[in-house]
Amino acid sequence: MDELEVGVGPWSGPWPDDPRYDPELLANGDRRNVVDQYRYWRRDAVIADLDLRRHDFHIAIENWQHDFNIGSVVRTANAFLAREVHIVGRRRWNRRGAMVTDRYQHVRHHPDAAALVSWARGEDLPVLGIDNLPGSVPLESADLPRRCVLVFGQEGPGLSEPVRAACERVLSIAQYGSTRSINAGAAAAIAMHTWIRQHAVG
Repeated sequence: MDELEVGVGPWSGPWPDDPRYDPELLANGDRRNVVDQYRYWRRDAVIADLDLRRHDFHIAIENWQHDFNIGSVVRTANAFLAREVHIVGRRRWNRRGAMVTDRYQHVRHHPDAAALVSWARGEDLPVLGIDNLPGSVPLESADLPRRCVLVFGQEGPGLSEPVRAACERVLSIAQYGSTRSINAGAAAAIAMHTWIRQHAVG
C-alpha cells in the first residue's frame, strides 16, 4: 500500500497577493505539520498569528538527564497554544518527539530551578508543580489560575527538591492502576487540557 502524502502540492491557479504566503511553498507544495489554515504561510507569519491568540499558561519541564519526553511536551504545548515552554537544566533536549512544532512554539531555557523561579516571580506568575507527592492536591478538583506556570519534573525522580520548594501548590493526577506514575509527556497533556477546560472552552 502506498504511503499517504501529508500536506498539499503546489498552489493551483493565480498566486495569492498576500505577504504571509511563502513563494517557495506555493511553488513546491507544503508538506509541513501545520493545520490547513496555515498552508503555504511563511513560518514567521504563522508564529505572528499564533502570538495573537496564545493562552496565559506556561509549561516548564526539568531536563537533567536528556529526557526523551520533552519533545512530546513541546508538541502538546503547541497544540494547546501555551504561551511558552521553559526547559530547566540542560540546554540540549531531544527534539524528535516535537515533530517540528518547536519551530512555532516559544521555548526558553533556564540553567536551574532558581532561574526559573526568579523569572516567574518577575512576571508575577504562580508556579504549580504536577507530581504525585504526599500532600499534593488533586488536579481534578483544583482551580487553576489563568496566568501560571505548570512545571513537571524529570522522568523517574519527578520534581526536584528546589522546584518543589518554589511551588505555590503541587497537584497530582488521579491514578487507579499498579504503576507509581505516568510519564511526563502524558502528565503534561492532562494538565494542559485541564487548564483548557477551565479557561478556554465555552
